[in-house]
Amino acid sequence: MNLSPLTKAVYTSLAALLLSNTATHAADAFSAESPWMLGDWNGQRTELQQKGVDFSFGYTGEMATLLDAKKSSSHGTEYADQIALGAHLDLEKIAGWKDTEAQITVTERNGRNLSNTSDALNGHLSSAQEVWGRGQTWRLTDFWIKKKFLDQKLDVKVGRFGEGEDFNSFDCDFQNLALCGSQVGNWVGDEWYNWPVSQWAARVKYNITPEVYAQVGAYEINRENLSRGKGFNLSTDGSEGAMIPAEVVWTPKLGAQKLPGEYRAGYYYSTADAKIFDGVTPQELQNQTDHHQGGWVVAKQQLTAHKGDASRGLTGFVNVTVHDSKTNEKTDMQNLGLVYKGAMDSRPKDEIAVGVARINMNDDVLGNRSQEIDAEIYYGLHATNWLTIRPNVQYVRHVGAYKNGENAWVGGIKFSTAF
Repeated sequence: MNLSPLTKAVYTSLAALLLSNTATHAADAFSAESPWMLGDWNGQRTELQQKGVDFSFGYTGEMATLLDAKKSSSHGTEYADQIALGAHLDLEKIAGWKDTEAQITVTERNGRNLSNTSDALNGHLSSAQEVWGRGQTWRLTDFWIKKKFLDQKLDVKVGRFGEGEDFNSFDCDFQNLALCGSQVGNWVGDEWYNWPVSQWAARVKYNITPEVYAQVGAYEINRENLSRGKGFNLSTDGSEGAMIPAEVVWTPKLGAQKLPGEYRAGYYYSTADAKIFDGVTPQELQNQTDHHQGGWVVAKQQLTAHKGDASRGLTGFVNVTVHDSKTNEKTDMQNLGLVYKGAMDSRPKDEIAVGVARINMNDDVLGNRSQEIDAEIYYGLHATNWLTIRPNVQYVRHVGAYKNGENAWVGGIKFSTAF
């Protein structure tokens, strides 16, 4: 496992901190019931939360190794990771600003991705390690303030953040990218920027009922934000336009057991110029432009309660995105899956999950390419309240969406911890 010098330094510092505080914090540090590895700092952390300051320090690591492939014989292994340092501020408690909060998050990514180094995964549309990407560098990922109006029905958020935090949002427990997080950003990534990239943005949300809200946003499109070394770029130089998403979200609790669900339907339009792919010659390709647009539907619903316990049970999900074939190489994507939490009474917080994704390429333009299939099954071991380990097996069919492309099996381990 190759860790960056920074990551090693972080672990060394944490170890020193733990050793120096053993006498006063021994009861809290490493407690399985604590939400933090380092404990409650003798009650100081909870006291800070009560005063409106909630610090976070998270680490995610992902290992992937090629188990088998149809044509390739090499078996590589790669490791990638991410550090996230954040502070959530309740400004009503801190400064008396009613219904106002703020977030600051700084991230650093490091490592290599098997999808980029393995011959068997050459051209992989998805990624075997979702935590890799957007430049292995430090970034200002969140820097925003949010305020509610009209008896908390109207919610306005401004600052620097990514689209996927609010629009087309989805959990990121799987290690394969096609089953993790906001999918629009994976397939229109030249203009829709997911975590950890941020840009100047504004989002307005209105709660129509307690279960239904609608929202619209505007996000600066600036490719300079993608560059390594530009993680703290606050300038609008190089701005090309705005990504404008709109979405309606329904969050019901169904049946006598009030099983939670989340249903999203949305549309996006970009004001930036994009090259036209469909119906033009290669010579015309450089001279004709249009605009990215498309839509999505996301559905997630808990289907059962385990022995009457609604905190456990089976949940199903479906994601569908559709993109304008004139301007996009990927025309559509679908994924679906099942997650069962607490199948064993002895492990009530563990989960087992399986998911399958289909990525469809613009065959009319690219030729000899159709669809790539990515599948994953993982077991989520809830080791403590601050550590979850997810060993997984992935299968990729027709890598790169080539009709005669490689088929590959990948083994992985994803773990997330909160210090």
